Amino acid sequence: MRPLSIPKRIADIVNPSYSLNERIKIIKEQYRKLRKDGTPVVSIVIPAYNEEKNILQTLQSLVQNETNKAVEIIVVNNNSTDKTEDLVRASGVDCILETKKGITAARNAGLNAATGKYILNADADAIYPHFWVEEMVNPLDKTNKVAITYGRFSFIPIGTTSRFIYFFYEYIADLKRYINKFFKEEAVNVYGFNSGYRRTQGLQVDGYNHPIGANEDGYLALKLRNQGFGKIHYVTNIKALVWTTDRRIQMEGGFTKGVSLRIKKLLYPGRINQVRSDL
Repeated sequence: MRPLSIPKRIADIVNPSYSLNERIKIIKEQYRKLRKDGTPVVSIVIPAYNEEKNILQTLQSLVQNETNKAVEIIVVNNNSTDKTEDLVRASGVDCILETKKGITAARNAGLNAATGKYILNADADAIYPHFWVEEMVNPLDKTNKVAITYGRFSFIPIGTTSRFIYFFYEYIADLKRYINKFFKEEAVNVYGFNSGYRRTQGLQVDGYNHPIGANEDGYLALKLRNQGFGKIHYVTNIKALVWTTDRRIQMEGGFTKGVSLRIKKLLYPGRINQVRSDL
């Protein structure tokens, strides 16, 4: 069952009443516990371009994860012109610079810098639940028959569209994912802000590099599966549900135009083998 409203913990993290110093202090303290003073088992990679308004909320949600695995967080500054990197470093989180613009270059830079056995992909404007790390990594940890995991997400409205409307929209999107999974190409379901795989295998398939017109995350999933590293695994547990703002839909002109664009992508998907994004 999807949540009709935004859970209290998620709402608390996006609460604007936090001061800048309060968020930085929380992240610093919690990140030390998450690192566990050991060799990282999990590396969370976050590409970021001009995300000073969102990055601390994302980091605050991630460092509060409950896991027995040592976790490192790497933010990839993709030529930001704001204070994104300053805020990340002030929080005690690792930040590297990737001067080549674009999500593919940023994700590859994070993959190359990571030291954990597992890579978890996150975005700089998403909020992550307490058990996200465990739920996304466990299928990879338990069997070598899984190559990559991906999970579900819900929207945090920042425009005029209500959470009530998104509640129903998300169920329709879930149905589409099942159609992709069982009748089309499941790799198109894999999103960069909610997926995980083994670092060494990601490097073996040349990371996120992909043909022109393809989506870097879905194409990575396709390469991992086709290379024989295992299947694509859908994590449906509510404990792994990620919350993300609807800013991309708003940038497309609002809910109605955004939905219309997605319907067109559904009806005219182009070349399936290029695994286009339909988020």
